[in-house]
Amino acid sequence: MRVVIVGAGKVGYSLAQYLTQEEHEVIVIEQDEERRSIVQNTLDVMTISGNGASPGMLLDPEIRKADLMIAVTDMDEVNMIACMAAKQAGIQRTIARVRNQEYAEKDKVKFNEALGIDLTINPEMVTALEIKRILLTPAALDVEDFADDRVRMIEVKIPADSKLTNIPLKRLDLPSHTLVAGILRNDRMLIPHGIDMILPNDCVFFVGEFSSIKKIEEHFTVRKSKIERVLIIGAGRIGRHLAIMLEKVGISVKVIDKDMERCQELAEILDEGLVLCGEGTDIDLLTEEGVGEADAVMCLTDDDKLNLLIALLAKHLGAPKTFVRVGRSDYISLMEKVGVDVVLSPRILTAGVILRQVRRSDVVSVSLLEGAKAEAMEIIVPASSPVANKKLKDAKLPNNSLIGSIVRGAEIIIPNGDTVLIPEDRVIVFALPDTVPTVVRLFENKLGSK
Repeated sequence: MRVVIVGAGKVGYSLAQYLTQEEHEVIVIEQDEERRSIVQNTLDVMTISGNGASPGMLLDPEIRKADLMIAVTDMDEVNMIACMAAKQAGIQRTIARVRNQEYAEKDKVKFNEALGIDLTINPEMVTALEIKRILLTPAALDVEDFADDRVRMIEVKIPADSKLTNIPLKRLDLPSHTLVAGILRNDRMLIPHGIDMILPNDCVFFVGEFSSIKKIEEHFTVRKSKIERVLIIGAGRIGRHLAIMLEKVGISVKVIDKDMERCQELAEILDEGLVLCGEGTDIDLLTEEGVGEADAVMCLTDDDKLNLLIALLAKHLGAPKTFVRVGRSDYISLMEKVGVDVVLSPRILTAGVILRQVRRSDVVSVSLLEGAKAEAMEIIVPASSPVANKKLKDAKLPNNSLIGSIVRGAEIIIPNGDTVLIPEDRVIVFALPDTVPTVVRLFENKLGSK
């Protein structure tokens, strides 16, 4: 597939990186010469200097041949105009990063369609939704739902005294319809086999039928009480979206931000939440506002290092769980090593949503796990794919990949080597990045491929 990316910022660069790894043909358009040269010198892509929203730019025959345009500059209007111009130039599908909620609300969908935008994506909203989902599953570091919420994947950290450690997985006593799909150990992701064992302090990804995974959640939940009080540091876009969402589900919210104008804007929106103007690093303020009594502390400023500092302060003052937003994905493993519980990268979450659009229609969803160290994909098996009507042991899946669950009608199957993949099965596949292109090819609809 040929993909044009307009904007070589953090999201644009990440997308170009992932797409080239999957052997797509990528063209990046960027006005800023420094950004353009970084992409040109580090990735195997074609770059063009210029304005991606310019109709003249889109007359380039190389661009007009594209199957998809993704506009991810820092300006909503530029992204929207770029998509509109792309449709006029004959590019079939378009995606725009749109942060302004006025453009993204449900009643604006027809307006966006009229402009030629097939999908709008808001990285801050995606991040806030992910935080909310993890918060509502207190034992988990990550939560992903598949097959219309019938299959769930959770990531949990294994305590040293867990009864699940040092036992081969094939002998592990787990709830029915569940499987260990991945193990993160020493910053390295493993796709496990039956002889592998869980070790103390591993981060383990369990996947299976929703009610069975709930039993695993209960096993690892230290406190039975649900999340009731949350402290948010940073009233930017993510903090604002999150505060509104949490208040709607009955969670008590306090927000601290140093910008008085942002504080006033948020205070007018919230019904009961408290908004305070002050520094997130002010120990006296944090203590006075009961940081140690909060069930979770969200560090959501635009400064990665400041977020880390606040998270460590909150832990020192007794906060049981800390969440940190990062701009640089290479900070994720460092932050986890020093004690941050959950680290989220808006650009990686955004890339996961967009990758599903880039892949063929049989790929229902894509989740990038642990800073893109692995992927979880939900795929509908096409009748003409190489794996259809084959036993798993004969399907030639790469070693570093695994099918965690199969949804077949009303049935949820935890497969083994003799399980046959039937057309229209929904499969949840886990794979390391180097195996993803092979996995995607194995599940391709050969009749529909170009």
